[in-house]
Amino acid sequence: MTDIRPRRSALYLPASNARAIEKARGAPCDVVILDLEDAVAPDMKALAREQALTAVKEGGFGRRELIVRANGLDTPWGAEDLTALAAAGPDAVLVPKISDGAEVRACDAFLKDAPDGMVLWVMIETARAALRLDDIASAARDTRLAGFVMGVNDLAKETGGEQGVLREPFQAILGLSVAAARAYGLAILDGVYNALEDDEGLAQQCAQGRRFGFDGKTLIHPRQIDICNAAFTPGEAEVAWARKIVAAFDEPENASKGAIRVDGKMVERLHLVQAKRAIAIVEAV
Repeated sequence: MTDIRPRRSALYLPASNARAIEKARGAPCDVVILDLEDAVAPDMKALAREQALTAVKEGGFGRRELIVRANGLDTPWGAEDLTALAAAGPDAVLVPKISDGAEVRACDAFLKDAPDGMVLWVMIETARAALRLDDIASAARDTRLAGFVMGVNDLAKETGGEQGVLREPFQAILGLSVAAARAYGLAILDGVYNALEDDEGLAQQCAQGRRFGFDGKTLIHPRQIDICNAAFTPGEAEVAWARKIVAAFDEPENASKGAIRVDGKMVERLHLVQAKRAIAIVEAV
C-alpha cells in the first residue's frame, strides 16, 4: 500500500495573515497551505516568509499536513524562500509555475540539506507544463518530488479558456495530469473553486475531481472544507463493498486467484488494491 494520508481538503491561507494561520490550527481540513505567492502583496513577502517559518517552528497543526507555497525561482523571492524553508522543514514545499523537469531539479537543489521527511510539490498551471507532464512527473525518480497541485486559474489565463463549473476546456489536462502523477507514484490535488457562495457548484466540481482520480481539492475559504471533505470521503456503501472484497480475497481458497466472484460480480486484484485504499482513507480520517 502506497501513501494513503488523507488529503481531501487543502486550505490556502496567506502567510502574511497571522490570525488566519492561528485559525488554521483548528480547521477541519487535511492540509494547510501557507501561501507566500499569489495571496501576498510584494511589500508583504518578507513578513509572510517570517510568519510561515514561525508557524512551522511552533507547530500545533495536529494531524494536518503543513505545506508552504514558495514564490517561483524566477521571482526576487523564490531562492530565499526555498533556502529558508529547507532549514525550517515543513511537511512539504509547494513551488508554482513549474514547466519542465529541469525546473523541478533546480528547486530540489535548494532543498538538499532539508530534513529527510520534507518533500517537494509543484503546481501544474502553465501551458508548457501541460505539454511536459511526463518530464515533470518523472523527476520524482531522483528528487524529493511527491505531489502535483493543479492551478486551473493560471491555465485559463494562459490559454484563454473559460472554466465553468465542469471546466470542459481543461478536462484533458486534468485527466493527463492525474495519469502522469499516478505513473510516478505522486499525490495530486485539484485546483480551487472561485465562487465562494456557490455550494452547489463546489459540490459538483468536487465530485468531478473525485471521478478524475484526484486525492482531494485545494480551497480558498474555510467554508468550503466540509463540502470538499464529504465529496472525497468514501461513502458507507463504498466502504461496505470494499470490505466485502477484502474479506473475499482473504478466504484461503482465493489466496492464489487473480479474479473471483463477489455478490455476482467479477472482481480482480486491482479492485482489491482500490478497496484497501478506500478503507485506509476512512480509517485514517
